[in-house]
This record gives sequence, C-alpha cells and structure tokens, in this order.
Amino acid sequence: MTRPVVLVGFVAAALGSSIKDFQPEGSVIFVEEPDVIRKRNARETVAGSALVRELIEWEFHLPGKADEFYHVHRDLDPAAVVPLTEYATPFAARLAERYGLPGAGFGAAQILRDKGVLRLVSRAAGIANPGSARVESPAQVREFMARHPGKIVLKPANRQASVGTQVITDAAEAEQAWANCVVQDEGIFVPDRAMELKMLAESFVEGDEYSVEMLLRAGEPLFANVTGKRLFPGPRPVELAHIVPADIPDELTALLNEETRRLTDAAGFRTGIVHCEWIVSDGVPYLVECAGRFAGDGIIELIQRAYPVELNRAYFSVMKDEPVADVLPRKAEGGAAVRFVSIEPGLIEDVRGVEKASQAEGVFLCDVGVSAGDRFGGLRSSWDRVGDLMVTADSPAKALRLAEEAVALIEIDVRPDGEERENAAP
Repeated sequence: MTRPVVLVGFVAAALGSSIKDFQPEGSVIFVEEPDVIRKRNARETVAGSALVRELIEWEFHLPGKADEFYHVHRDLDPAAVVPLTEYATPFAARLAERYGLPGAGFGAAQILRDKGVLRLVSRAAGIANPGSARVESPAQVREFMARHPGKIVLKPANRQASVGTQVITDAAEAEQAWANCVVQDEGIFVPDRAMELKMLAESFVEGDEYSVEMLLRAGEPLFANVTGKRLFPGPRPVELAHIVPADIPDELTALLNEETRRLTDAAGFRTGIVHCEWIVSDGVPYLVECAGRFAGDGIIELIQRAYPVELNRAYFSVMKDEPVADVLPRKAEGGAAVRFVSIEPGLIEDVRGVEKASQAEGVFLCDVGVSAGDRFGGLRSSWDRVGDLMVTADSPAKALRLAEEAVALIEIDVRPDGEERENAAP
C-alpha cells in the first residue's frame, strides 16, 4: 500500500487541486479538529473523494497533541506531514519530527505562529521591524501611542486572515478599537473552545506591500516569487488584490527574496514553504509577518499559472524527501492576478453580472458567494470578502487591469441597514 501523506487542517479546495495529479487514490489522510469537521461537513465532503483514505478527528491546536498522535498512530508510516492551515503548522512540524520526516522544525513553527516572538527573533537578527509591544488593555494601547506618535496597528499575535486587525489614528479610538479587535470569531474554521488572546500594538509603516512565497529544502531556497498587494481602503487592512509576480524592479525582487531567506535562517526554518509579508518604506523592507505554510487567497494558483510551475508537486516532493522532478523557474513568463469583491453592510437585494464577468478576457475563475436576501455585516477580515475573480495575462500589469475591468461588470445592490430601518418605521 502507498505510504500516506498526512494533511493537517481540512481544506476542501485541496481535493480539487493539482494534488490529485501526483497523489494516488487512497493516499491522503486529513487531520482536523472535531468541531471543525462537524461545522464544515467535512465527512460528507471527503466521502466522494477517491484521494482520501481517512479523516482523523484530533484536537491538534492543543499542546502535546502531536506527540500523543504519534504514539497512537506509530504504525502509520506517512510519506510526509503537510500543514494546510495556519493553526496546523506547529502540530505538523512536531509530527514530522516524530516520524523522522522533513519539515519546518517545531521551534521554527512556534516562532512563526506568534507574531510577538517573531518580532523578537527577527529584530535580533537585524531584520527591520516596526515598533511593537504586547498590550493587554486599551490603556496600554494609549501608552504605546504616546511613545510612538502617528498611526498604529492593533492586531492579534496569533490569528490568521487579518482577523482582529485595525489601524488606529487617534488615542481616543483605543477603547472602541480594542472592543472591535478582541472579537475574533472565525466561525466554522476553528474549534468551539476559546483561543488564547494575545494582542500587539505596532507602529504603522507607510509603504507598498508585498509577500514572498519561498520553497526551501534543508534551509536552502529552491524557488521564490514576490507577490504585489493592494488593500481595501479603511481601517481594516484586508487585501483587495494580489498580483503575480509583483511588477517591480529586479533589484527590489532580489532584496525581498534575500530578506525572506535571512528571516527563515533566523527562525531556523528547515524544509517547506513560507508566505512572508513585507512593507517597503524608503527602500527598506519591514517585516509584517511570516507563515510557515502555503499562501492563501489563491496566490499559489496564480504562481502556477504565471510562471508556469508545478509548485504543488514540487512542495510535496520536498516534504517527502524526494527529488524535484522539474527545474524550477527563476522568472515568470506572464502575469496573473486575483481581485476580491466587497460591499457596504446591509441587505443584499440583487446580484448581477457574475456570468458576464466570468466570460471576460483572461478570467479563469469568478465566484460571488452572496445572493439576494443575504445580509452582509461589513468587511472586518479576509473571511468577509463576498467574492473573488482570477485572471491570467502576458504581464502582471495587464492581469491587474483585466481583473479590474471584469470586477466592474459585477453589480450587487445593497440596502443599507439604516435605510432599511427608516423604511420600516411608521
């Protein structure tokens, strides 16, 4: 029987991705929290997949659970342990160690999972960071603002998808911002039990935003891409678009790649892939955060199409300690972009133009997840975006232009909450 690959964190999209092109039937085992399996109907989803051998319920967020899993499943003999979600990275790294498989390393995974610890380690290694401090109350936020004039960012140290992150411009906003930020409900994506609250206050860095997606084996980079980013306006720093590759000078690409390599070295990251975010201000890359797993938001799909490269296959080969079959490209041949959709809060009355947008030039994916009668509560994190559209083109600039043109074809009528109340009044 084929040695299984253990995927930690249930991602339904993985079943329809290119994984099925190189993993044989019955070779994938998912490990996920019992609450998440129930809330996301994961058992029903995997039941129709020939790829999945088993779905194991395990409270992997909790300390010691990787070692417990290893002792319960010592005869599993996996070929690789791969984290698919942010919260899965420490468990996957430790489990890989116990089975004697390649991985990030448990220590590195723990550093990357806590943004406060990552600040300490990377700053000591000479990597530029914004001013930052742990805070436990609005009063401590105000104290931080008194020491660091100008805008700040209040954010969790241990969450994903921009959950609970907000830009504050005035100390008078601290009380309300704190109340907003500590509400970090991720619904179906996390277990029902409470997660520890860790908050950071950080100086706001003005500049252009990028991420680096880097594949490493034993600490050495095998492939790297720089993604350009655009954000929605407003106090919540949620991504509006990703452009692959970033349309920037080669010198800046090389600098961002080198800073990411320095960061992985500082954290002791060994084998796997990282998604490392930077803000470049006056030519200096400042670290935002770094995740020890595949990038979300469709970035990997954009990379695979723009270069082109079979990055999924290469990643799994590295995690299985096998040779990478193909030479990995250093430069992209074209461009790709994803453009997200959001709307004002209120009652959705009509959605039009989705089919038209999906047939626009360069578009290979168009998805809007709301319909008439739904209520939208506002854009607070990446989970709240109501749609996305992906395109390919012969250059990054053209890909972004085509994405903007296609998104403009989508029309969503929303009746604001206040207006609805006014119309209902006698």
